[in-house]
Amino acid sequence: MIGSLTYSDYKNLYKNKQIIKENFDSSQIQPSSLDLTLSDECYEIKHSFLSPKNMVRDKLENLVLKKINLQKSHIFRINKTYIIKLNERLNLKNNILGHCNPKSSTGRLDIFCRTIVDYTDEYEKIPKNYCGEIFLEVTSRSFNIKLKSGDKLNQLRLVSKKHVFLSDKELIKLNEKNKIIFPTNNSHIKIENGLKITADLSQFQKIVAYSAKSNAPIIDFNKINFHKIKNYWKEILSDKKSIIIKKNKFYILKSKEKVRIPRNLAGEMIPYDTRIGDFRAHYAGFFDPGFGDPKGSYAVLEVKTNELPFLLEDGQTIARIKYEKLNKKSNIVYGKDIKSNYQDQGLKLSKHFK
Repeated sequence: MIGSLTYSDYKNLYKNKQIIKENFDSSQIQPSSLDLTLSDECYEIKHSFLSPKNMVRDKLENLVLKKINLQKSHIFRINKTYIIKLNERLNLKNNILGHCNPKSSTGRLDIFCRTIVDYTDEYEKIPKNYCGEIFLEVTSRSFNIKLKSGDKLNQLRLVSKKHVFLSDKELIKLNEKNKIIFPTNNSHIKIENGLKITADLSQFQKIVAYSAKSNAPIIDFNKINFHKIKNYWKEILSDKKSIIIKKNKFYILKSKEKVRIPRNLAGEMIPYDTRIGDFRAHYAGFFDPGFGDPKGSYAVLEVKTNELPFLLEDGQTIARIKYEKLNKKSNIVYGKDIKSNYQDQGLKLSKHFK
């Protein structure tokens, strides 16, 4: 069956040794993706790289500044770049390919991470029938973060033969029959090259965004519902239904629209689109089937500009969601049953804050 793989497929791939990992934990499997885990093998490196003509290990020899053992927690310092071998290996067959993305919590902490594999000229890409190790490049850009082996920063989505994305006509028809978008606060449905998502800055004298503070304390990635918001985030109120996105500052906002991902589909946020603006609006792109079911959930947006300060207004398009067909309806869906963290969310920071 053509399309994005589901929960049962990942279980079978592990059983058939196409996904290889010692002490595999089935809780890593999400409805249409697989959480990947850090090993204890880590290196601080001189600069970012790809490995189109070599194995990643061959390129590493000339780039390593320091080797780090992640059996013990290590503090990943702001703007230093590290590469970590992941515990999972792949031995894919039958024309399975895929790509990776940061997990939601990773994106909301402004941890910039990208997957690198052997003989590949693109980040995040898992080539068809890939066989080999997986490495994760990590640069924390707003906070010093304490990490250790076993932590889950990114996730893998595999596809049988090819991606099958819904056209705009199909999305419009789907929304008429079985709603996938729920406008709120005077927003309007916009479907063009995917589902358009707009910024919600409409709440007068209420918090409409957070921006990361400089010189904040260390964040322990393993401590959930622990860190005090006021120590890490500045609350932003809107009195003009607009805010200035300042250069190199990191912001958390939410969409005006609630979105829903049906059981037979998956979603992906397009992180960077210069037609919308010279900013990145999302780091963690996967939406599993069941997200926002049945009445929709807001999308949380991680926004940063590295070029120029940017005036963002209420209702302005800030991102797009592409909908992709699964190879079958997923029997496991996103939500409380599998302890998903961000179902029915509003303007929500990562799970690490209370």
